Amino acid sequence: MDTLTPDILLQGYAMGIFPMAESSHDPNLHWIDPKRRGILPLDGFHIPRSLRKTLRRAPYDIRVDTAFTQVMELCAQSIDGRPETWINDRIIDLFSQLHARGYAHSVESWQDGCLVGGLYGLALGQAFFGESMFSRATDASKVALVDLVARLKVGGFTLLDTQFVTEHLMQFGAHEIPRRDYLKRLQSAIRHPARFSTEAVDWEAAVGPST
Repeated sequence: MDTLTPDILLQGYAMGIFPMAESSHDPNLHWIDPKRRGILPLDGFHIPRSLRKTLRRAPYDIRVDTAFTQVMELCAQSIDGRPETWINDRIIDLFSQLHARGYAHSVESWQDGCLVGGLYGLALGQAFFGESMFSRATDASKVALVDLVARLKVGGFTLLDTQFVTEHLMQFGAHEIPRRDYLKRLQSAIRHPARFSTEAVDWEAAVGPST
């Protein structure tokens, strides 16, 4: 995909496919079209009890879109248990361009002036495509995920795509659906506008009681 541009990338997501590299050191990108797609239902989002206690302590300062490229670079780093990632320099460059155009966003957890966790993704209509997250402090990425879900609900989003389902995401209610069902939800979501705000949101009011 040597000719991949930000506009082609947007078209791919609107069609239900997304790019990945074999590794962070591989310069090539490949379109991925899973038979089953991971989603995180916004109305069925579950926050574990222990995490709710953490959220109420507010150990992190949540910021939005203040360090987008840095979030991507930290997501691309290898860590214990994850020696390799699929985020290469081309993906970072393409998404940074989409961020500059208002399509890609980051939710960041800061502590004592340091970026310790966060996530990034792409907004298209009422669909948000969660790409990756990282954590360098206890529950830092989880706190960012809760803020993201609250932000999406407040902004009128209807679809949170996780691409794949991991044990980490399953605790929040993530599950897989067939490609055909996913495409129906996607086409409905991208036809209508939503608003990704950078203003603070009340996660408890937006997400509601534990499900």
